Amino acid sequence: MARSTIVDLTRIRLSRRSVIGAGAAALVAPRVLAKPETPPTGAPNRFGPLAQGEVESHGLSTFGDLGEPADFKYFGYVNPKAPKGGTLALSPASSTYDSFNAYVLRGNPATGMTLVFDSLMNQSLDERDAYYGLVAKKVRISPDKLTYAFLLRKEARFHDGSPLTAHDAAFSLNILKSKGHPVISQMLRDLESAEAEADDVLVLRFAPDRTRDLPLSVVGQPIFSRAYYKDRDFAATTLEPPLGSGPYKVGAFEQGRYIAYHRNPDYWAKGLPITTGQANFDVVRFEYFGDSQVAFEAFKAGAFTEREENIARVWATGYDFPAFKDGRVKRTTTPNNNIPQIQGWFFNTRRKIFKDPRVREAIGYAFDYEWTSRNLMYDAYKRISSYFENSELEAKGLPSEQEKALLEPYRADLPAEVFGEPFVAPISDGTGQDRVLLKKANDLFVAAGCTRKDGVLCLPDGTPLEFEFLDNSNVFERHTQPYIKNLKLLGVNAHIRVVDAAQYKQRLENFDFDVVHDVLMMSWNPGEELRAYFSSKTANVPGSRNLPGVSNPAIDSLVEKALQAQTREELVTCSRALDRALRAQRYWVPHWYNPVHRFAYWDLFGQPERPPKFDTGVLWTWWWDEDKAKKINFTGR
Repeated sequence: MARSTIVDLTRIRLSRRSVIGAGAAALVAPRVLAKPETPPTGAPNRFGPLAQGEVESHGLSTFGDLGEPADFKYFGYVNPKAPKGGTLALSPASSTYDSFNAYVLRGNPATGMTLVFDSLMNQSLDERDAYYGLVAKKVRISPDKLTYAFLLRKEARFHDGSPLTAHDAAFSLNILKSKGHPVISQMLRDLESAEAEADDVLVLRFAPDRTRDLPLSVVGQPIFSRAYYKDRDFAATTLEPPLGSGPYKVGAFEQGRYIAYHRNPDYWAKGLPITTGQANFDVVRFEYFGDSQVAFEAFKAGAFTEREENIARVWATGYDFPAFKDGRVKRTTTPNNNIPQIQGWFFNTRRKIFKDPRVREAIGYAFDYEWTSRNLMYDAYKRISSYFENSELEAKGLPSEQEKALLEPYRADLPAEVFGEPFVAPISDGTGQDRVLLKKANDLFVAAGCTRKDGVLCLPDGTPLEFEFLDNSNVFERHTQPYIKNLKLLGVNAHIRVVDAAQYKQRLENFDFDVVHDVLMMSWNPGEELRAYFSSKTANVPGSRNLPGVSNPAIDSLVEKALQAQTREELVTCSRALDRALRAQRYWVPHWYNPVHRFAYWDLFGQPERPPKFDTGVLWTWWWDEDKAKKINFTGR
């Protein structure tokens, strides 16, 4: 099971279970051994008797809590006797790919490369931020929490049979820090050294002021073969299948159309507690389509066999085809217990036209969410206002005394609103052209010094206020066109531009856009992703996730305080204060979120008694049921 760290460069998103390692932190369950174990061969001294103040653990979590004991047999959300076999066919959100190197800036990587690589530890899908040993059997932490020593499993192997050692792990972290994607290299900047003390002992040393979540960000990184890259350029884009150590290998593929991953029957980690009952399909295949409607038609025909339905219209009206009516295709929902995807239209504040937050706020008033929800989305979603929506991290009401103490030193850098009620997305009358909201928008434009000339709204310097919504698909066109119509009433000329995936990626990397749809992935214990999204240090780094160009000393300070928080209570206070500051700056026009996971599937699969709490479990815990396939006479993939 290899949910190692990866960057989805098609949308360049950070995922809770991907790049930022769940925003997880550096503390461990402090299990001090009563009797030291016998030092393993190859690891004398380091894994001998515990030094004073050292702790040793089988896993890591944010503030020290682990749900599984050291001798756990398997996770509670799996079927430990799940059979192996069959094919799971999926369709990714991206429309194409041109590289198998998912860890550098160049290229559009194929979806699913996490299946190929193992990491030191993997995350439980039942806990918000707990990691358990995979390649690493255990970890020892120094009293100052700046040195982490990992004892690696000697049985770990790459797919060619060569040993996976601490030398490979050290090589991987060092090369990711020096040549990896900017998101990853920035995340690893406070990793001072990664060294192999023996074939099975990896020692990591962190900077004294390192962020709280750095150790867990590190343990989720993929491990590459040092020997494999001896004669290869790590930073190059390539369609040569990489050498990995995970449960799957790259199989058949056709660039931009599909890629299949084949289960490795000799996977070295099969039978470990962290892998039991998982990675059950012989083949995991991703089918690429350039259009969402074409993809849905392909699902109806059985070209792929499971899809998470993110379009309310399709969920409400599209499931009237024969395979659904006769029961061969099933639908279900499960609660979404995560902080939802923070989705919206983000302004590029590097652009002169978006420098004034009053202009940005006025543009937001032109979007009639209530009309959009009722007429286009069947009222299936909830509106977003907070960067930590649907969680205790969300700012509500007046700031607490603790929040005020964090905000007060930066009063000059923040709007006065920050010290009052937080900004909430406006509620319209649902007519599609709410006159009250449009008047508020016009008043804000006037307050910002804008004027009208021949029906065109101009900025104070006479520049017409016009911009484009950039995307690489037409999914949001139905939502954007009515919005553009309202903007036109205000004298704002906006339009949509849809470009191919390669151009879209390049333009986002170079911040060559006006307004772009984006999704922020926030974790229960936000950490390094805060710096990636909101820090001045990332505002002008090509390829960074700070798409709106957030650069504010008060926000920088709040981000750093959140990264250094040592208790849950401190983190909640910092996050609420940060939420107030971000919302007051109007960096976005917030969208909506789905309180449930909606997914449909051909009735071919077995499922555990319950799904994991923080994932649908489809990829890792379902299995192929041959009897069901025969019963419905499945003729698709």
